[in-house]
Amino acid sequence: MSSEFRTLAGPCESIVREKMSRFLAFARPVSSAAEAREWIASVANEYHDARHVCWAYMLGASGSEFQWSDNGEPSGTAGKPILGQIRSKELTNVAIAVVRYFGGIKLGTSGLIAAYRQAACQALEAGEIITDWEMGQVSFTFPYLAMNSVMRMVRDSQARITEQQFDNTCSMTLAIRADRADDLASRIAKIDGTSLLQ
Repeated sequence: MSSEFRTLAGPCESIVREKMSRFLAFARPVSSAAEAREWIASVANEYHDARHVCWAYMLGASGSEFQWSDNGEPSGTAGKPILGQIRSKELTNVAIAVVRYFGGIKLGTSGLIAAYRQAACQALEAGEIITDWEMGQVSFTFPYLAMNSVMRMVRDSQARITEQQFDNTCSMTLAIRADRADDLASRIAKIDGTSLLQ
């Protein structure tokens, strides 16, 4: 299974005006549900005077984890259209929050769906889309004498060291693309004296 996915390179935004209502859309890359919710809460806090802050996020290379909220708008008129734009652009690890300032004219169900969809779409189109990978990690111990072999393998595998400790018995944790983690672990296990950690 590929761990490759498409996501945003960084934050982006757009503004849509519809019958005097303003829809401020903000999109950004996120790596967890906790990060997405924390960011959405910060947007809601910043625009506390807005009538609605509707949102959606999608996570994981397969897009299997997602959530949305209509935040007081009629059911299905805001969060679902926002999520639909993330899906239609085949993105994941993305959160979108759309802030609505009511302009005094009701838009109706179809008008709301169209406005939230357009706001989310324009925010995503304003951003740069990149290819990224789900990351896995490999943790292991090794004797100090195996340092050269270990460091050569780290360099050749293009893994990133996230933790390391050097002593008589050394330990290291590497971050690497999830689809390459098992192969790296089996190669590390072949170095004399190494021991993989769970």
